[in-house]
Amino acid sequence: MGPLIPNDLIPFEWNLVIAIIIGIAFGYILESSGFSSSRKLAGVFYGYDFAVLKVFFTAALVSVIGIFYMDYLGYVDFSMLYVHPFYLWGALIGGAIMGVGFVAGGFCPGTSLCAVAIGKIDAMIYVIGIMIGVFIFSEFYSFFEPIYDGYFYGNITLTESLNISPYWFILFFTIFGIIAFALSDMVRKKVKKVFY
Repeated sequence: MGPLIPNDLIPFEWNLVIAIIIGIAFGYILESSGFSSSRKLAGVFYGYDFAVLKVFFTAALVSVIGIFYMDYLGYVDFSMLYVHPFYLWGALIGGAIMGVGFVAGGFCPGTSLCAVAIGKIDAMIYVIGIMIGVFIFSEFYSFFEPIYDGYFYGNITLTESLNISPYWFILFFTIFGIIAFALSDMVRKKVKKVFY
């Protein structure tokens, strides 16, 4: 039963090897999907290309359905999976900064590294900007710490915070995804008529 490393099914030393393999596969998928193009990524904000929304929404749906289905069948113990701690102010402010950076630069951190790997200069400048931001944050951490650690809610999931069964949440999330896909197609067709 997974997770594999905590249950001693594979040795801990394989942790980094598996991470590298997954990282290479993820980068290959991003590049194959065209996500090294800032125009394609920024298209979701301007309404002419919703590939980013569809791919990542589909990935989230497949993942959540797969995890809970494997838990239901007894192959994965959901209680052993790591849940990232939730800091409200850190999430809100960090999300806003990343959103502005995404719109302005046309990349998110992962896709920028994918674009750097194929030699895109705009992505290289974007990554330098990320590094400068990380350097500023680390140098002034004592100043940012109250904001970063503000309103800690623990290792809570969305279903726990909404007090809803995960299975009902998956159903609603799937319906929301289908509606989002349909609406995005309608918006794309209207924007395409205006600009093309």
